[in-house]
Amino acid sequence: MSNQKPNVPLFDLTRQWSEVRDDVHAALERVFATQQFILGPEVAALEKECATYLKVKRAVAVSSGTDALLASLMALGVGAGDEVITTTFTFFATAGVIHRLGARPVFVDIDARDFNLDPGKVAAAITPRTKAVVPVHLYGQAADMDALKAAAPGVPLVEDCCQAIGTEYRGTPVGGIGTFGCFSFFPTKNLGAFGDGGLVTTNDEALAEKLADMRVHGMRPKYVHHFVGGNFRLDAMQAAILRVKLQRLPRWIAKRQAGAAHYRELFASAGLAGTVTLPAELPGRGHTYHQYVVRVPKRDALREYLATQGVGAEIYYPISLHEQQCFSELGYRRGDFPESEKAEAEVLALPIFPELRPDERERVVAAIVGFYRRP
Repeated sequence: MSNQKPNVPLFDLTRQWSEVRDDVHAALERVFATQQFILGPEVAALEKECATYLKVKRAVAVSSGTDALLASLMALGVGAGDEVITTTFTFFATAGVIHRLGARPVFVDIDARDFNLDPGKVAAAITPRTKAVVPVHLYGQAADMDALKAAAPGVPLVEDCCQAIGTEYRGTPVGGIGTFGCFSFFPTKNLGAFGDGGLVTTNDEALAEKLADMRVHGMRPKYVHHFVGGNFRLDAMQAAILRVKLQRLPRWIAKRQAGAAHYRELFASAGLAGTVTLPAELPGRGHTYHQYVVRVPKRDALREYLATQGVGAEIYYPISLHEQQCFSELGYRRGDFPESEKAEAEVLALPIFPELRPDERERVVAAIVGFYRRP
């Protein structure tokens, strides 16, 4: 019999499935009985429940987090000749949607403490062509929204909350601070569907109505189109599944936070201060730990070693957006954003999902200790 221990996965949805299986089956049977699969009462109910949870006036369900960002910028009239300021250290979609609309992504460097937009650098990037600023609440910690508002007075803020549902900035859930909040329900998110899905939040009723029309090709009433939108609809099965999971989300977030606290205790005992930089929990900024990201020397070698020890780890993100080939025409070059470039060489995400056991976190830290204390 083998004595080899099972792997510690970066993420394992099968553990969550055992908890939600019966309720999800019941929710899907409810949809099957209606045979109404696009929008409809399930989607409307999800929107209402999300609006209550996020403390916003309106929530509009859409087809993905990417489409949430795209539809929001479309609703603001972003187009050719416009500029939209955003971070260079994030998932591609944040800047991709700007480019798709014919606008120019204007990249800004990050704050080394939280990996989010550096408000001190945003003000210098404002021009008469600036149409919006898109801060990302990266890894689950809120960007400094007050400082960003001060840096870009009068400019709409489109919050990319795709990694931060449930995060609160000074007591207010993200998604209700800027003009729009954009959420992703990708399966591995803290609130994940069984496929793609997304949400846009706003406290502006007129913009909410425009978004509701935007997701059905700008149509209201049927076959009457006042502007060009897109097919950004969420289907009823995903909405039903998300309603089941939303009830559990606060508890799941609490488990992620408890897991992060346990990691902090383990690393403190391991004596790796000065080697492993743990996630900062900045005052008033919240952290729901979609990812638990440390900064480490010899990152690539560490990741390879962890794989040999059966420990999952991932890099979010290995290439800053200003270095991506598809944005080469923007004229940025290496060295323009030193904090982002430093982060891309040092960040490593460790397992943090709610069902991760304490002994598995202990194995993760023990493996990291083993790497740095090898002869």
